[in-house]
Amino acid sequence: MKVINFLALLFVLIGALNWGLWGFFQFDFVAWICHGNSNWIARLIYSVIGLSGLWGLSFLGKCKAICCPSCCSTDKKDHGGQ
Repeated sequence: MKVINFLALLFVLIGALNWGLWGFFQFDFVAWICHGNSNWIARLIYSVIGLSGLWGLSFLGKCKAICCPSCCSTDKKDHGGQ
């Protein structure tokens, strides 16, 4: 499972960088590597990046521990002594 999570994060980062390049410079890195954005290799890469984004949605449930540590703490002091 850790390998899948790592690969999903890697592909999401590649997708984010590709969108950043497109936004700032109108340069599609994936299409450049694959000599076009409509051949099967480019479509495969775009599909894997999209599936990685869907897999990344599963991380949102784990985000509470990162974003709000006091909400997940079992220590009573962190909850105002309640």
